[in-house]
Amino acid sequence: MSHGVNTTVDTTAARTVGAALRRVSYDEAAIERLLGEDSWGTAIDDADEHERRLPRTAVATAIRLFFLERPVTRDQAEGALGRATVDALARTRLARVDEETVEPLARVAPVGPILLASDRLSTDPTRDPPDYVSTYSPTARLCDLLTPRPLVARALDVGTGNGVQALLAASHSDTVVATDVNPRALAFTELNAALSGIDNVETRRGSLFEPVAGEQFDLIVCNPPFVVSPERRWTYRDGWLEGDELSAQVVRETAEHLADGGFATILASWLGRKSNAPDEHVWEWVQGIGCDAWILPIDEASPREHAERWNAHLTDDDAAHRDTVGRWVAYLKDLGASVVTEGAILLHRRDGKNTARIDEVDEDQLDPADLQIRRAFAARAALDGHEVLDVRLDPVESLRVETLSRRARVTLEEGIWPQLDVSLGAATVLRKLDGRPLRELRPTEAAVAACRELLELGAFELSATSAP
Repeated sequence: MSHGVNTTVDTTAARTVGAALRRVSYDEAAIERLLGEDSWGTAIDDADEHERRLPRTAVATAIRLFFLERPVTRDQAEGALGRATVDALARTRLARVDEETVEPLARVAPVGPILLASDRLSTDPTRDPPDYVSTYSPTARLCDLLTPRPLVARALDVGTGNGVQALLAASHSDTVVATDVNPRALAFTELNAALSGIDNVETRRGSLFEPVAGEQFDLIVCNPPFVVSPERRWTYRDGWLEGDELSAQVVRETAEHLADGGFATILASWLGRKSNAPDEHVWEWVQGIGCDAWILPIDEASPREHAERWNAHLTDDDAAHRDTVGRWVAYLKDLGASVVTEGAILLHRRDGKNTARIDEVDEDQLDPADLQIRRAFAARAALDGHEVLDVRLDPVESLRVETLSRRARVTLEEGIWPQLDVSLGAATVLRKLDGRPLRELRPTEAAVAACRELLELGAFELSATSAP
């Protein structure tokens, strides 16, 4: 794959490009309106069909060039974006420009308010260079949705890649530091900050937390190369430590760099020796680190399922696929792994008796969980040394209580969408909650247990006087 953006960034030219793309309304809404909601997963495979659907408008030209990654004529590009912008595309190396044609050298995807440049979508990962910088991926989206977003002074994005997590954090942080060992990743981060009109992100080169030794942050986001793999091929995928030790190290170092009251979101992978107890290992990681922890398994796989998933790009070569999968399976079995789990680990640093809990998450039923996460961690602090009976509970608007035949089902319709089956008596109590201490409603033990569970899941607002 031909490299476009290198390690030298023309931020002035990038600001020119970003302003032009915003001027023609190059955003998620335009893409979905013109190509359909499924176009994000079919942009390259169905590019011919998508291109035929596009009208002759300025935003359609931008979509052809940067979303479908198709060349356009220079006249089309200048008509849509302006001559100065086309010259700026060449200076940023986002496109190759000659007298007749503008050919994309990078992908530029709109992600909310951000314009996110990356290397072009990969059609053959075996040809991707080691310093390949990927676009907004499913794991990046997962990290985005599971990041709490309070107003903070300092935020840190570890292993920033294309910079998307740093740029998202920039909107609610005074300053953001983005680290990466890959110089091209840092270049893309600087480029994307300029494209998006963001000026409070600083990049530092180095492995994990090395560039911020001795510093603390109010928010840390980390989407590291967490895949448990015997390979060291791609910096964005393969860790350089054995098994899941890279994820374990990230958890420990994240806790050390969190300021008091700070939050962290970490994507990670962990191994389990027993399929009926897959999370024992990660449970050990979060003990004694000075933080409340919320472990969210997203996907569990056998060694073979894990190996096949991460080597699907080799399926056209039966021998290579068979040999690689066999090598991965042998590696995992040598580590004693019966199950490989991928998920998220959320941390909140605070003094007191820290707690941890595990809740499985369905990635297909996941919304922005910012508010839920903050309520859930606030609840743990409120319960530290106090009885749930004395806490003032006010259900959030998204909490639904549905009566079934002999039971009731409670659903928090936001964030990770947790569901809880409760007794009809507990459901009656839940419907009466209005900010009074639970004790005043004389609840049964089942109702108290249900309220505590829902409290820890972030289903209640807590007033300043919640705990005595």
